[in-house]
Amino acid sequence: MPGTNGALRQFTRRTALTALGAGIVGATAASWPRLTGTDIPGRGDNSLSIAIMGTAADAAARQKVIDAFAKVHPEIKVKVQAIQAVDWKDFFTKILTMVAAGTPPDVVYVATEGAQLFAEKLAHPLDEYLRRDAADMKEYFEDVHPSLVEAFMYKGSLFQLPIDWNAANMYYNTAAFRQAGLDRPADDWTHTDFRSMLAAMKKAKPQDFTPYYWTNRLFGGVVPWLYANDTSFLKETKSTGGEWLWDSFYSKDPSRSLRSGGYQWLEPNANDPKVFESFDYLRGLVKDGLGVRPEEGGGSSLIGLFASNRIGTTPAGGYWVQGLHEAGMTEDGFDVQFFPKWRTQRHQFGTAGYAIMKTAKDKDAAWEWVKFSSSLEAMQIVFPTPNTTPARRSMVNEQLYAGTGPRNWKVFYDTLDRFPTTGPIPAPPQQAAVETALMKNVSLAVSGDERQLKQALESMQRDLELALRRQA
Repeated sequence: MPGTNGALRQFTRRTALTALGAGIVGATAASWPRLTGTDIPGRGDNSLSIAIMGTAADAAARQKVIDAFAKVHPEIKVKVQAIQAVDWKDFFTKILTMVAAGTPPDVVYVATEGAQLFAEKLAHPLDEYLRRDAADMKEYFEDVHPSLVEAFMYKGSLFQLPIDWNAANMYYNTAAFRQAGLDRPADDWTHTDFRSMLAAMKKAKPQDFTPYYWTNRLFGGVVPWLYANDTSFLKETKSTGGEWLWDSFYSKDPSRSLRSGGYQWLEPNANDPKVFESFDYLRGLVKDGLGVRPEEGGGSSLIGLFASNRIGTTPAGGYWVQGLHEAGMTEDGFDVQFFPKWRTQRHQFGTAGYAIMKTAKDKDAAWEWVKFSSSLEAMQIVFPTPNTTPARRSMVNEQLYAGTGPRNWKVFYDTLDRFPTTGPIPAPPQQAAVETALMKNVSLAVSGDERQLKQALESMQRDLELALRRQA
């Protein structure tokens, strides 16, 4: 992401997924909790108010996007507000506070973590607009993989258009690989291959080096390993419906038969033997010194550690590329590969896009902003550097990664094409409580013996049952 070294230190997937917002918001972040009508941009002057998580300042890019929109819709005034938040959960809490105070924004930039919360409680479906403007939107859907779109389907309706996204691929330090005598992994490498490579790196560089670094969170933590092992900590099902969209925009797509009315996560699944198996694998990595205990650090410290050649591998998405470049890594200093195969090679991803609020004072104007923001023109303004993965396939090209790497940048979008069942972060409307239940038990699960692992998963099952009973 553009910015200072301080910004690099805070670089995580959670901030990276606000790349669109960071590109168009100004220097002023919201103060809190002073919530009055005059605090909300656009209130009182009929402007369309857009809320995005962020603290980064990029006034030039902000103005470029607003100016471009104004040329198409001079009658619609737009004001964008960056709301300071620790993470997405904190951001959503602040949006809910604004709603409760009677001062909600008209449009909110929402990541997968909050997509179903907004769809269930706060957002207006886009169905009527997509049907009306199908001819205009045909080009967008032809350029965007259906897996990303399906992540924003909820009970048969579409609530957001994907703007950017990131899969949990596996980054590796090329110098560490060479020192251990390792070549680039094969596309279909397995979890056992991965462990062998970690052991080789540890043997070659035993001091001040971590072969595998991972964090305790929904994205890039234990979930990619669960997906690869054909399971998850929540039971995944799909809603019926959505034919209106798939038949209109993806009728000839080879994965059309896979598509649905949206994902559902209604029951806990921590007692699945494959969940135990996945956690036990990670427990073995920690026990043998091949990987860190996840509580030993978060994403904020990861860029610097990786760039200083102290980490061999870590799961991350395309959002990492610009951060590594700004941290001083050359384009041949790192590379990326698909996540290792287990029972499957299904990947995990997160995406983000604009949601129109039910309370928006002019939904037609809000749709025009959402529609414009999905255009190639707008997205090229917003994503001049690889600080995330654009949802448009045509933008993930050699030009975007020139001078930064990685050499195998095609892995990013190929993840969807090669593995079309790749799915979103498991985030039901109760996502905040669900993530807390997961994170509470992960460290305990991988830090002791098998008995402790079983106890941790039993605790997780109970905590998830309680979390899913809560009202979103």
